[in-house]
Amino acid sequence: MMRALPLAWLLLLTVACTSTEGGGGPQVRVGSKKFTESVILGEMVTQVSEHAGARASHRRELGGTTVLWEALRRGELDVYPEYTGTLRQELLVGRALPDDVALRKALADEGLRMSAPLGFNNTYALGMKEAEAERLGIRRISDLKAHPELRVGFSNEFMQRGDGWPALRDAYGLPQRDVRGLDHDLAYRGMESGAIQLTDLYSTDAEIAAYGLRVLEDDRRHFPAYDAVLLYRADLETRAPQVVQALRRLEGSLTEAEMVKLNARARLEHVPEAQVAADFLQASFGLTTEVRTDGRGARIWQRTREHLFLVGLSLVAAIALAIPLGVVAARRPRLGQGVLGLSSVIQTVPSLALLVFMIPLLGIGSKPAIAALFLYSLLPIVRNTAAGLQGIPWEVRESAEALGLPSGARLWRIELPMAAASILAGIQTAA
Repeated sequence: MMRALPLAWLLLLTVACTSTEGGGGPQVRVGSKKFTESVILGEMVTQVSEHAGARASHRRELGGTTVLWEALRRGELDVYPEYTGTLRQELLVGRALPDDVALRKALADEGLRMSAPLGFNNTYALGMKEAEAERLGIRRISDLKAHPELRVGFSNEFMQRGDGWPALRDAYGLPQRDVRGLDHDLAYRGMESGAIQLTDLYSTDAEIAAYGLRVLEDDRRHFPAYDAVLLYRADLETRAPQVVQALRRLEGSLTEAEMVKLNARARLEHVPEAQVAADFLQASFGLTTEVRTDGRGARIWQRTREHLFLVGLSLVAAIALAIPLGVVAARRPRLGQGVLGLSSVIQTVPSLALLVFMIPLLGIGSKPAIAALFLYSLLPIVRNTAAGLQGIPWEVRESAEALGLPSGARLWRIELPMAAASILAGIQTAA
């Protein structure tokens, strides 16, 4: 077991070295949310920044709104695409922000800046299959009041937003109560299979036409405008003024119809988002950028390296702490009950909840994942170490004491080797 540790550290060092970046120019860290449109816009920002001489990196599909907002405020990101409706209704909720001037002032207080709108409004909407909506006579959101039996599935973010389902239900007096939360992509598949009849849409989703959906009229104008903008840190204007100037070329360059086409190329034709962004920049600005699209084998190898890095580092750290804790649990039963109880409690925390707790403390990237995996790895190693040590026959212990071996020597030379099979089984479970 001890011989394996240097190999693990060598592997981690190799992975870390192969992932470092070089090059000159100011560093620009771009983020995007976990849906296609945000990734495409993030790729545009990245490629424009690189063309302006920056060392740009794209942290794609980082998660939801809150994750990127907090990362931007903490300085872990420099820029990411956002929507004015999200800023007003979710991130800066409760403030009087009647226009973009007030919105910019509120962002300036946070040390942030906002570009002019990119040219399209990607607001929320509700949709149904065209044939189903026609059969039930549903054209407007208010028509849903007459159909409490509808099977409804909304994206998880829409279920929690300030302008999402709770507010929409109250504004229209809707009777539907059996509403499930789904991933946005799964909701479309649920519509296609008939598992659900109503879901939330983004107005620029390519799937609206592909799945034959009817967008219901928001007859009470509940949803605000969601103009796409770029949100960036104020210090980017001094660190990389040429990048900010280049990004302003994107302002007003995208119509809603154009954005639908770009989404369709990525979602339906399976063209990589980076290529979609590069083709748009070439056609609209004559901007030629280098697109690096890895093959399937390269992507599998990259994900394998990431997996080995996360598992290896978290497992090594867990072994270093959990085995001593297991020894304590075996030798001091009362204290051991507390150690095992705490480890068991950690094991019951849902992984998503643990990551949400870790991200504000450790930031984005691999750190919160490693911390979460480390905590989840403790219980099986602690438990198996304690069980292996407690299972050593008392005759063997007495013989060791009769030979005059001190406590430390008994542990290293007799007890741990005899408990090795149980300990390794715990490590295997953790891994």
